[in-house]
Amino acid sequence: MSIRKTAQPWVIVAGGFHRRGGMDKANLALAEHLLERNTPTHLVTHDAEPHLQNHPLATVHMVARPRNSFLLGEFALAVRGKRVARQVVSQWPQACVVVNGGNCIWAGVNWVHYIHHAWSGPKQGGWKYWLKGAVSQQWAKRSERAALRRARLVITNSKRTSREVVEYFGVPETLVHTVYLGRDTTWGPVTPDERQQSRQWLQINESRPVAVFVGGLGYDHRKGFDVLFSAWKQLCARAAWDANLLVAGGGPALEMWRAHIREAGLERRIRLLGFCGDVKRVLAAADLLISPVRYEAYGLNVQEAICRGVPAMVSASAGVAEQYESGFAPMLISDPENANELAERLLEWRPEKDQWQKRFEKFSARLRARTWRDTALDFIAIVDETSREQSALKVPAPTAVL
Repeated sequence: MSIRKTAQPWVIVAGGFHRRGGMDKANLALAEHLLERNTPTHLVTHDAEPHLQNHPLATVHMVARPRNSFLLGEFALAVRGKRVARQVVSQWPQACVVVNGGNCIWAGVNWVHYIHHAWSGPKQGGWKYWLKGAVSQQWAKRSERAALRRARLVITNSKRTSREVVEYFGVPETLVHTVYLGRDTTWGPVTPDERQQSRQWLQINESRPVAVFVGGLGYDHRKGFDVLFSAWKQLCARAAWDANLLVAGGGPALEMWRAHIREAGLERRIRLLGFCGDVKRVLAAADLLISPVRYEAYGLNVQEAICRGVPAMVSASAGVAEQYESGFAPMLISDPENANELAERLLEWRPEKDQWQKRFEKFSARLRARTWRDTALDFIAIVDETSREQSALKVPAPTAVL
C-alpha cells in the first residue's frame, strides 16, 4: 500500500475512538476510513483502539482525565485539541479539523451527537451530585454555544438535531447537514441458536416474553426508566401480564433503582444487569426493546436492536424515530412522561408480539444496509463538497459568541 505523504491531514477531537459508545463508534468509523484512504490523521482523545495507536498514518494524542474527573477531562481535551489543531494547520492551512459539539472551540467541522441546550432534566441524588451536574451543564452549554457559532460546517446525527442547531444557535441552515449513523456488519438478525444460548446464559425460560431497556441509569431520568418502572408496576399487577424486563445499564442511580424494585416486590419481574459490555448478546434474548427517552439526539441502541431483528418501542421525539415508517405508529410513544400510555402500548404489543417481529423484518434489513463505512463516506463527501464551495466563495469563519 502506497502512502500519500503530501495528503492534507485531518484532526479529530473526540472523547473516544472505540466500540463502547454511540459517538465513539461514529468517530472510530471516520478515523478508520480516513486511514484506509491514506490520509494522515491526528486523534486527540481520552481513549483509542490499539490498532489506531499502532497505525503508521495515525498520530494519537492521548489526554488524561485529571483526578478521573469528566469535567476536568473535557477541559484538558479542549486545551490539547486547540494546541494540536494550531500545530497542524500552521503547517497545512487546508487541513480539516473536526470537533464534537462543545468539546473544542474551532472554526472547522463540528460533528454534533448531542445538544446540551435541548435537555436539562431534574437533578437528584444529593446536593453534591446536583452541584456537580449544574457546573458541568453550565460549562457544556457555554462551550457548545461558542463552538457551534464558530463552525464552518455542522454535521448532525438526525434531522431533529439539525433543527435544534439552527434554532438554538442561529447557524444558517445551509451549513447544517444530517448524516445518519451506521451499524457494525456483525449486528445481524438473531439466529435460533443465538437466542437459545443467550436465554440459557441469562437463565430465562424460552416461553417467557422478554423486554429489554438499554441505557444509563442517571438521576436526571433522561432515558425514562422511571416512567418504564411505573408502567411495569401497573402491568405486573395484572395476572395476565407474563413478560419480564431486563435492564442493561449502569450509572449513579443503579442502587436506588435496585432498592425501588425490591420495595415493590418485583425482583423476579425486573432484572438489573448493571453495565453490560455485551448488549448484542442480551438483545439475542429479547422480544422487544423499550426506550421511553425524554431526550435523545438519535438512539443507536434502538437502531442496533432493530438490526438484530428485535422490534423497538421508542419515544416519537427521539431522532431515530425519523427512520420509522408511518405504519409503525403504535411503536412510537407520544408522551414519554405518561406511564399509563406506555403501559397501554405494551398491552397492545403483547398479543401481537410475533406479528411485530415479522413487520420489523424489512425495517431491519433497511437499517442493516447502512454500515459505519457508509456514515464515514457520507461525512467525508459533505466535508469535501463544502470545502470546495467555501474556498470558491472565500467564506470567512463565523465569529464565536461566548
